[in-house]
Amino acid sequence: MTTNELLSVKQRFGIIGNTPALNTALEVAMRVAPTDLSVLVTGESGVGKEFFPQVIHAYSSRKHNKYIAVNCGAIPEGTIDSELFGHEKGSFTGAIESRKGYFEEADGGTIFLDEVGELPISTQVRLLRVLQTGEFMRVGSAKVQKTNVRVVAATNNDLMKAIADGRFREDLYYRLNTVPIVVPPLRERREDIYLLFRKFASDVALQYKMPAITLDEGARAMLESNPWRGNIRQLKNVAEQISAIEQSRSITSDILSRYLPNEGYSVRTIGDNGRGNDYDNMNTERELLYKILFDMRNDINELKRMMTEAMRGNMQQPAPERHREDIVGLLPAPSSAKGISYDYDDMIEEVNDTPMQELTKEDVQREQIIQALQKHNYRRKEAAHELFISERTLYRRMKALGIDDDTKI
Repeated sequence: MTTNELLSVKQRFGIIGNTPALNTALEVAMRVAPTDLSVLVTGESGVGKEFFPQVIHAYSSRKHNKYIAVNCGAIPEGTIDSELFGHEKGSFTGAIESRKGYFEEADGGTIFLDEVGELPISTQVRLLRVLQTGEFMRVGSAKVQKTNVRVVAATNNDLMKAIADGRFREDLYYRLNTVPIVVPPLRERREDIYLLFRKFASDVALQYKMPAITLDEGARAMLESNPWRGNIRQLKNVAEQISAIEQSRSITSDILSRYLPNEGYSVRTIGDNGRGNDYDNMNTERELLYKILFDMRNDINELKRMMTEAMRGNMQQPAPERHREDIVGLLPAPSSAKGISYDYDDMIEEVNDTPMQELTKEDVQREQIIQALQKHNYRRKEAAHELFISERTLYRRMKALGIDDDTKI
């Protein structure tokens, strides 16, 4: 593959970086794309594995047919078979009509099974049959159906360890792993870290109409030497935090150090059992806080505009001033964001509004999640992106806060 072809792929899919390991992974994806071989993408959580099945589909003969991405870890075990293979009317409580599954919907196209290591053993048996024969049966049906689907799977688990523990079928592993693609962690892509950070900071600046942050030499050196155990997801999170919180647009190493966690926390990497993600749990509350702050900045700008118009219209007096303690009372104190200080003062001095009710941390989180779900017609993937969290984390947070799992999700 030529350098120009590789650059074209990166530009098309927004992939940033020039590390040899990343280029090798992309080259393998491009070479295998014209075939119908199954592909298994492996790599730590947050490295960007989801881009590779998109590349494979886009450069395959199936590119004009459907591409369906399924997060196996976000679907409850009791409904995963129905989601993947469909069900017949009356096959279980709540099955008021027949429904096609993803394998039926994706006939002729590509299906991406993310977090495939989370599949129950019973579902693994069904998946193996599809890979071997192209046959499946809907839940509650005895009729065998055929599908022609190209399967690309991804996992951040050590599947060989899962096989040894009896949690994953060995025959399924070899069916999925016909062509392996290994995505390198961010700590092995040092020369790409600053490029990625600059891109994320620029995206935030564009989205929220604010000047982009920049790093001085000391901050850049610190950025590139950090281990980034949360990989690209963590780097993106830090760029968004700093953009939202810091008044200064020039970031020094002292400022940056407040946003880098201590080395003591643990995160899920390849080799863990996949049943928890401490990094996601640690950041969920904090990420929601930053989402609130982003929205507050927009509200402040809107209030300033309204006040300017009111003053031009010779209004006799402005709205009563909002005090700092009133607004701070609305924000959850992020228990896991140690060492981070929030400079609210410059923002709050400009906020004018009618009195608002104080909310608990859970109230704020519940409201943010419900608003995101409603905005995206209860599609969890889009809602999770809106909230800067993973779809799996969103699902766990919904259960914890008692948010109903709407049938449209």
